[in-house]
Amino acid sequence: MGDDQADEDAREETADRGRPDRTTVRDTYDRIAAHFASTREYAWPEVETFVDDVADGSHTVGLDLGCGNCRHAELLADAGLETVVGVDVSRGLLETGRERARDRSFAVELCQGDAATLPLADDSVDLAVYVATLHHLPSAGARRASLDELARVLAPDGRGLVSAWSTAHDRFEDADEGFDTTVEWTLPGGEPVDRFYHIYAPDEFERDLEASDLELLEWELSSGNCYARVAGSR
Repeated sequence: MGDDQADEDAREETADRGRPDRTTVRDTYDRIAAHFASTREYAWPEVETFVDDVADGSHTVGLDLGCGNCRHAELLADAGLETVVGVDVSRGLLETGRERARDRSFAVELCQGDAATLPLADDSVDLAVYVATLHHLPSAGARRASLDELARVLAPDGRGLVSAWSTAHDRFEDADEGFDTTVEWTLPGGEPVDRFYHIYAPDEFERDLEASDLELLEWELSSGNCYARVAGSR
């Protein structure tokens, strides 16, 4: 290991001491799950475009990673994939996804799991959606590991969409570099709950993808988020 890498690892280890662990992130979303899910009714247009472009009838297994209430899992099911898997670290959010699937009559196999250690076999996923989740992983190491895990589970001809909140958003217009922050969620009755975010600088997002086992096909900025279309392990 070179001196530069050792210095970077030491800086990350020091920074990680001040961040929440993944258990804390999970507990936060368990706490706000029902109210949070009630505000997430529709699929994002960027995800709809991705699925419309890529789902061509040859894909059979879809993955909604960080599925929440399964609004994007529903999109994959409607696109004709035979099996759709929803993975989320929050059991509370998975319950909201189960309710949505029951109410709207679509099939999804739900699994509680960590995005950095996916409980899925190698090369088992044809089409993956990993949106609005990467930025909640509270360390650079966990974020990189989750991208490598996505590469591992994608089939050789599989495709994925990855997104993260970006400094390009209007509320972060003065930010030049990525940074950690908390964004408050207000429960009914007025109780505030802090949620961890890593706000990606666009070039940082590109670097993390390029350094991962994923093949970066293209990326763009849209609605204050970075979006990347990716393929599996190179």
